[in-house]
Amino acid sequence: MESAVEQQRGTALIKEQFLTTKDKFHEFLASGRPRPSRDEADGDSEEPSGEPEKKKVKLDREDDEKQKKKKMRGQNKSRPHIKPQSYEERRLCPSIVQERDTKCFYGDKCRFLHDVSEYLSSKAQDLGDQCPLFNSFGWCQYGLTCRFSKAHTSPELKNLRNQDVCGRSTDTVTNLLDKDLQRRLRKKQERFPGAEAFLKSVGRGEKPAAPGADTADAAVPPVKTLGPITDADIIKLRPSEKKQVDFRDKLYLAPLTTCGNLPFRRVCKRFGADITCGEMAMCTNLLQGQTSEWALLKRHASEDVFGVQLEGCFPDTMTRCAELLNQYVDVDFVDINSGCPIDLVYKKGGGCGLMTRTSKFEQIVRGMTSVLDVPLTVKIRTGVQQNCNIAHKLIPEMKKWGVSLVTLHGRSREQRYTKSADWEYIDTCSKLAAPVPLFGNGDILSYEDAMKARETGVSGIMVARGALIKPWLFTEIKENRHWDISSGERLDILRDFTNYGLEHWGSDTQGVEKTRNFLLEWLSFLCRYIPVGLLERVPQKINERPPFYLGRDYMESLMASQHVDDWIHISEMLLGPVPKNFSFLPKHKANAY
Repeated sequence: MESAVEQQRGTALIKEQFLTTKDKFHEFLASGRPRPSRDEADGDSEEPSGEPEKKKVKLDREDDEKQKKKKMRGQNKSRPHIKPQSYEERRLCPSIVQERDTKCFYGDKCRFLHDVSEYLSSKAQDLGDQCPLFNSFGWCQYGLTCRFSKAHTSPELKNLRNQDVCGRSTDTVTNLLDKDLQRRLRKKQERFPGAEAFLKSVGRGEKPAAPGADTADAAVPPVKTLGPITDADIIKLRPSEKKQVDFRDKLYLAPLTTCGNLPFRRVCKRFGADITCGEMAMCTNLLQGQTSEWALLKRHASEDVFGVQLEGCFPDTMTRCAELLNQYVDVDFVDINSGCPIDLVYKKGGGCGLMTRTSKFEQIVRGMTSVLDVPLTVKIRTGVQQNCNIAHKLIPEMKKWGVSLVTLHGRSREQRYTKSADWEYIDTCSKLAAPVPLFGNGDILSYEDAMKARETGVSGIMVARGALIKPWLFTEIKENRHWDISSGERLDILRDFTNYGLEHWGSDTQGVEKTRNFLLEWLSFLCRYIPVGLLERVPQKINERPPFYLGRDYMESLMASQHVDDWIHISEMLLGPVPKNFSFLPKHKANAY
């Protein structure tokens, strides 16, 4: 009996009638494919593996000696830096797409096409007769370049408008980067009076005011002002007067790098997520006005409780960035990332590095609190080293600094995902945090896991990998049930995600391929889900790998594949064939589930 249990350790128990071998699994999937696999098309006779391919480190002969001296570390050490690809040889000029009355400003020097017929002859085939943007907003800004252009193009090749739908409000996404603000940031013309006042007080050695201190009689800030002084210039809000958020007993979707994008958050909101947070944004990039970084702050109208997460390691940049967000961005709270484990962040002193730099950490928290009108939250881990927890020492200090919420991931930086989250330690820390709410995070994949988590003293639950593997987890938790979701329902979820993605990233060829890339990143997690009806023992545990199995239909089996070609095949069902020069390498090639 003990040997049988030992054999099943780390492997999910699936009913015997669904089990199969690796060869039979891939043979079954190949039989249902309408086209040869990418390996066969490339003339590669190597049999596809059921697991993601092992990473290969390519070394030049000249660098062999250097590589022997310096050992490469990290999960993505062999991942090449891929620049954004262009999937159209010649693109149509924006002046034609936007149907401007004036001619192109660049004239003959313009590098884009102006001949519509020539562009249409080389344009990729339309993906369908219904454009998601036209259906949602009554018009499509991509015009002839849209991959659904026939749905909103007249016989004269003019972009149509549905006036009935256009009359509705189309401001579904906020927190866009204003061009004037971007110019000021790039030229360093934006002023941060609140941050400067705080930093001067720290430079003079003054201890920052306690969170509950009365600041009604505070002096005028030592900065030059233009125009009349208002109450806001003199009187600072007390913590009790700031905007309050009721965090208690909520389901919190974790800020997930790459996969936690706006379309994915919309999917999770539909299934019952209460709190959402944008992906981790670097404060220095935001202060420089980088468009790509500001895109991480975008908020959809369906996100009723929304925050942004900042990463940084210096009080001056973090405080200035907090003041910038407080003035120009619509959020309900701001979160400090002090739990990021990756070397790129940690070695600079950010992420988990802040947990060991308490004086800097305190200055960052006090500085950001002094300039924010919304609650400031912090996400931490148990510690840095595997067997040396320090969160219980930090949490009482954070209460003094003015933190409104603490989220604790029940693992250390060194541990990553190799062992289960320590919920006993989370329970201990929740008692130390009171009355400040503390959310627990780690290994929640079923409503039973959530019930056990709620038996501790936590104020709420944060869901991360569990939401990536099964976004309907929020519904299961709220309804206290296991959802034996069908493959058709799962495909409908993916279809909704692609429609949201086309609205967010665009319905032209570039937008379609960007949506496809983010879909494929998500599929690298979705394939880990095992349908409830196939399990010998319910529920599925988050760190259990599934053996090879055949689902109840072809689609269920296809969604269980961990081979990238099968993920691409699923994407082609929703977004059409991939371009000839398309390539994809998932970012998250984690060794541990």
